[in-house]
Amino acid sequence: MKVKLEYGDDVVEVEAGSDVAVVTADGAVEPDPLVDPVGATRSALANPLGVGPIGDLVGRGDTVTIAFPDRVKGGTQPTAHRRVVVPMLLDELERAGVRMADVRLVCAIGLHRKNREAEIADLLGPTVVERADAPVIVNHDAEDEAGMVDLGTSELGDVVQVNRAVVEADLSIMVSHAAGNPYGGYSGGYKMPSTGLTSWRSIAGHHSPRTLYRDDFVPPTPKSRFRDQLREIGRHIERAMPQPFFTVDAALDSGSRQLGVWAGRIPEVEQASWPVAQLRTDQLVDGPPADVLLVGMPRNFHYGKGMGSNPLLLMQAVGASVIRAKAALVDKPFVITTSVCDGWFNAEDFPSYEEAFDRLADCQHPADMVAHEEELATDERWITKYRTEYGYHPFHAFSMIYMGGMAREHSTQVYVAGARRPGMARAMGARTTATAEEALREAADILGRQPRVLVVPALSTPQFHLRVTG
Repeated sequence: MKVKLEYGDDVVEVEAGSDVAVVTADGAVEPDPLVDPVGATRSALANPLGVGPIGDLVGRGDTVTIAFPDRVKGGTQPTAHRRVVVPMLLDELERAGVRMADVRLVCAIGLHRKNREAEIADLLGPTVVERADAPVIVNHDAEDEAGMVDLGTSELGDVVQVNRAVVEADLSIMVSHAAGNPYGGYSGGYKMPSTGLTSWRSIAGHHSPRTLYRDDFVPPTPKSRFRDQLREIGRHIERAMPQPFFTVDAALDSGSRQLGVWAGRIPEVEQASWPVAQLRTDQLVDGPPADVLLVGMPRNFHYGKGMGSNPLLLMQAVGASVIRAKAALVDKPFVITTSVCDGWFNAEDFPSYEEAFDRLADCQHPADMVAHEEELATDERWITKYRTEYGYHPFHAFSMIYMGGMAREHSTQVYVAGARRPGMARAMGARTTATAEEALREAADILGRQPRVLVVPALSTPQFHLRVTG
C-alpha cells in the first residue's frame, strides 16, 4: 500500500507494505457537534454542577479573575468555546453587580510564548476586546515576581507557585477544553490552573522524568501519578482561595466544535466531561497490534513553527505519538517518521532550544538533563525572551526533551527518514535513513518477516488515542 505522509512543508509517498492500517480523521467515529453551542453554554451556566450559579457566588464590590486557554488549542471560529463563554460570563457578572473594572482576564499560557494583542483578540472575539469599560486582559507571566504567590508544596510534595490574581480574587473562573492529551489523559479540569497559571518550578514537578517515565503514564490515562499531581496542586491552590474554582469546560471534536459544555466545580465537571472527550479521542484500529508506527511529520504544529525541523520538537512529537498509539502497538515497536530535521530551531519562538540541544549532547539519557534545569531555566537571556519577546520559557525545552525520551523508552528503534541534517536526528537517539522504505526494510530484517504497520499520515491534524479491536 502506498501512503502519503507529511514531510516538512510537503508530503512524501511511501510504500508501506501489504499489512497496513491507516489512521485518519475520516476513519474516526466522532459524536456529532452541538447544534446550538451558544444555547448549551447558556444552559450549563444556568445549571452548574456542584455549586450554585455565578450570581450566588459574587456580588457588588467583588473581584473576579477569568482564565482562558492560549492559542495552542480550541479554535477561533465565531462559535469557538472561548468566544462563546467569555461574553456570557461577563454578562453574568454584570447582572450579579460586579463592575467590569474589577474583572481581570488572564491568558493561561503556562510556559508557552505570550499571545500577541491581535492573537488574544482572535481568541476572545471583538465583543470582549471592544467592550465598554473592558476588563484588563493580560498574559500569565510565570516570571513576574510581584504577580506570583508561593503557596509552599502540595500534598504530593510539588512546589505550588501560582498567579496572584487567581488566589486573591473573590472568584476565579477557568475556561478550558476537555480534550484527549498524552499528558495526563485530558486537558481541562485541574490541568488548566496547574499548568497554565503556575511557575516553571511547579510545572517541573510533573513534566519530569520521575513522573513521565512511570509505567502508569503510558498509554494516556487520567489514572496516573501525573494526574494526581495536577489534582493536588489544584486543590492546594483552592485552599488558599476564598472559594474553589468555577470552571466552564467544553469537550471538542476534531474541528474544535463543542460536543458538550459543563460548568461548576472542577471535580464534577471532570467526571461529566471526560467520557464525552473520550468518545472524540479514542479510535479503534483493526488488530492485531502493529510492529511499526509510521508517522508523517510537518514543519509546523500547534506549538508553532519548527516541529519537523527543530530536533527537540521532532522527538517530542515522536514520543507523544508513541504514547497515543501504545495500546495499538506491540511492546517495543519500531517507530519511523518522515521529517526534514534540517536544524532550523525557530529561535524567535524557541530561543533557548539550541543551547538545550547542545547540553543534551553531553548526556547519556534525556533524563540526565535534570542536572541542567536550574541553570538554563533561570538564565536571564531566555527569561527576557519569554517575558518581553514572545519566546517560550526555557524550561519548556526540558519538558520536550523528557517527552522525546519516551520514544526511546517505549520503542526498539526510532528512525528519522529523510533528515537533511541526519546528525541532529542521531543526537536525539534516532537512527537515520534516506527513505521510510529503507527503515521499513531494516525493521523487516530484524523481525524476520514483513511487519504490520500502523500509519499516522499527518501530525498537523487532530490526533487520537489508539487501541486495537482484537
